[in-house]
Amino acid sequence: MNTKLTLRLDEDLIRSAKRHASLMGKSVSQMVADYFYLLDKKSSKGNQQITPVVKSLRGSLKGSGVDEKDYKKHLEEKYL
Repeated sequence: MNTKLTLRLDEDLIRSAKRHASLMGKSVSQMVADYFYLLDKKSSKGNQQITPVVKSLRGSLKGSGVDEKDYKKHLEEKYL
């Protein structure tokens, strides 16, 4: 069941969110829902098991000069 949620935000932030949502092909509501979903998943991260494929990739970038900060920057550029 979907329920209405009202957020009070700066007008510029709302315009930016709407523009970004349009580029992503989503509504602002869906982006907020996705964010809350990710927050919930992150809090239960300790219960997550690593799959064999992920285990096999562990350490594959060692010595490449790519670190977690680079990956986070890539995700921000892609999704924000």
